[in-house]
Amino acid sequence: MSLSVGSLDLFVIALYMTAIVAIGCYAGIVSRRGAGEGSHYFLAGNSLTWPVIGLAMFAANISTVHLVSLAEAAYKYGIVFGNFEWMAGFTLVLLSLFFAPLYLRSRVPTLPDFLERRYNRQCRDILSVVSLFSAIVIHIGIALYTAAWVLRGILGLAPGATILGLDALVFFIVAIGVLTGIYTMLGGLLAVVWTESIQSVLLLAGAVVITIAAYLKVGGWESMAATLATHPHPLLAPDIPVSTANFLQMARDASDASRQPWYSVIVGYPVLGIWYWCADQTIVQRVLAAKDERNARLGPLFCAFIKILPVFIFVLPGVMCVALVQQRAFGADAPANAADTYTFLITHLLPAGLKGLVTAAMLAAAMQTCSAALNSTATLFAYDIFKRWRPNTTDHQLVLTGKITTAAATLLAILWSPLFSHYTTIFEGLNRLVSYVAPPITTVFLFGVFWRKASGRAAHITMKYGALLGASLFLLDYFQPAKESGLAPIYHFLFHDFMLTAFYMFLVCCAVMYTASRACPEPLKDEARPLVWEDWREPLRGAYLLPATLVVVTFIALYAYFA
Repeated sequence: MSLSVGSLDLFVIALYMTAIVAIGCYAGIVSRRGAGEGSHYFLAGNSLTWPVIGLAMFAANISTVHLVSLAEAAYKYGIVFGNFEWMAGFTLVLLSLFFAPLYLRSRVPTLPDFLERRYNRQCRDILSVVSLFSAIVIHIGIALYTAAWVLRGILGLAPGATILGLDALVFFIVAIGVLTGIYTMLGGLLAVVWTESIQSVLLLAGAVVITIAAYLKVGGWESMAATLATHPHPLLAPDIPVSTANFLQMARDASDASRQPWYSVIVGYPVLGIWYWCADQTIVQRVLAAKDERNARLGPLFCAFIKILPVFIFVLPGVMCVALVQQRAFGADAPANAADTYTFLITHLLPAGLKGLVTAAMLAAAMQTCSAALNSTATLFAYDIFKRWRPNTTDHQLVLTGKITTAAATLLAILWSPLFSHYTTIFEGLNRLVSYVAPPITTVFLFGVFWRKASGRAAHITMKYGALLGASLFLLDYFQPAKESGLAPIYHFLFHDFMLTAFYMFLVCCAVMYTASRACPEPLKDEARPLVWEDWREPLRGAYLLPATLVVVTFIALYAYFA
């Protein structure tokens, strides 16, 4: 599906790319004016306020994967994959109430540093490696691949087309990666949060434009619901239900084609979400750079409210596209496959100029995720690896190391990103990877902040063998050696639902952590005492309980309506 992009659209895209790189580079100049070069480069001088933190966290999370893959999943199965957006609201409440105060209390630049203070050096080393892997592979690699794939389609380039002697997909991966790497390397975290705030507005504006245009075209909510309830799915592929009557229901049973039953969402998502929102450097770095505890705790709550929007502006357009095709609103035209959904809507709904705006929004989504992950990668390598090797490293040397790391991470992500073509959808590939990374880290962080008897030895054992278990399961899932053999039932049990896979791993890691802590007890270090809650109810007694309760009640009400 190609988009006939006119000169006005190309001008809008070029203007955006030029402006965002210029703003990011200017942030580098501003950053160097402050005292404490390393603090300003990696943590923006601990100057971030809660609106910036909330927007920057949202921006670091949302990428082109969301615009494309959520619309694709919605076209096939309805709004059920919106659970990944709304369940995030609950984990952001956990970050605000229970994790952020301890992070600010320790004033650490990285989460591996926090884990060393709570447990030991070995835990810090393992988390540093895992965090570097997740930043380069999960955050940057997937974002670059999706953005390049979409841009190739938007410009009407067929698979196999070349630009300057390179495959078009590879060319766009390199171009987007290099441009993002330039301003992230020069500007540091200040460049990241400045550009993220701008890109968030552009991203939301582009998504809202598509949603409003589709909503008006479909004839409103009642017309859409009635159409979905009485017509079969336009694709009728083997994995797509014939009926679309339940497309507007968030809770599904085990027989649903989406393979997202309500119970796996309830038990599996928290394992993924606590790692992603509470213990992943790329996301939490904005909280670590907060001006004070108040801003560190309000920022995630603000982000939680913004997370209401993606279901309506990223997921719902895919459902509306189904209804529009069912209504024959575009004649005989329909997406050739579900992956073309977002491009199809742009092509058939937007006039010249707005096509360029939405294309720029899609680039913004990819670039903001890449820049966030690149900066966290630089911070992790500079503080957790390089400074350990050379403890007397100056701030200036740390910044130089961070810039070199940014360039190297960009190159590695560019080389890695094409491998995601292995998966049926990019969204599936993303979450399958997360399901193997998250369980041991979620375990040690939960035990670390809530149980004073959790020992450093136990945490090290849990992280080391949890990582080996995750890597083994990933390889079995990726190459599928047992899928067609007599072990097929075991394969189906382990890998049919990636959220249940994460939950099973989490249970194993919890058992290991508890048993090892009892078998290898250690006294709580003095420096770790402020990093563990004496009473889990303590954070619930502050002034932040009211806004946190408002977030929880809002999401419960939304679920009650769409269940």
